[in-house]
Amino acid sequence: MRALQQFVGQHVIVDISGNNICKGKLIDLGLDIMVIVNEQQFYYIPLVNVQNVKLNSESSTEPENRSDATPIDYQADSLSFRKILNAAKGQFVEIYVTGNKTIHGYLTSIMNDYFVFYSPVYKAMFVSMNHLKWLIPYHSNHTPYSLNNQSLPLSPINITLSRTFEEQCKKLEGKIVVFDLGDNTKKIGFLQKVDSDFIELINANGDKVFWNLQHLKTVYTT
Repeated sequence: MRALQQFVGQHVIVDISGNNICKGKLIDLGLDIMVIVNEQQFYYIPLVNVQNVKLNSESSTEPENRSDATPIDYQADSLSFRKILNAAKGQFVEIYVTGNKTIHGYLTSIMNDYFVFYSPVYKAMFVSMNHLKWLIPYHSNHTPYSLNNQSLPLSPINITLSRTFEEQCKKLEGKIVVFDLGDNTKKIGFLQKVDSDFIELINANGDKVFWNLQHLKTVYTT
């Protein structure tokens, strides 16, 4: 982290896992997270998924008229990924995890290595912390899909939460599940068993596929 301290206050280009690039001003750096602002959007990026950082030599030198005041409150001297997630609970945010889709909604619970995210599209889903690429808070007067607050209740989920992503997946045994937003049809199916970091999934054709749980990023039930 100390090596990146030199970039605070500078315009940078950040390469993120999954062939993603984020450009903007690095305004803060924590133990395991960085904060980038680009125009009016604040990107909270876990360092675990940052591949490299370099100065943006093509950034504008014109004066900036926006504030660097972040939309999520935190103590600058103790900024961390987990603290940001906890501070963001109940706020409307956009998250990016995998594929070509961002997910819109809000966090409801933070567990050991995953969090629960409620989306108007996918409803309740479980997201591995290790695979979150970034989180962008909504502006205070905006909601996902312009829905009113009555359409976006803090809906409880009808399942007891476990401490870890693996244990939570075990609770989904015997259900039809979708991993990683269905980016691969082999990640959609009947969850037969979770055992020793591997899951046994039966797809629509009846074929069994064994997936390494460490490489699965999100899951929800249909």
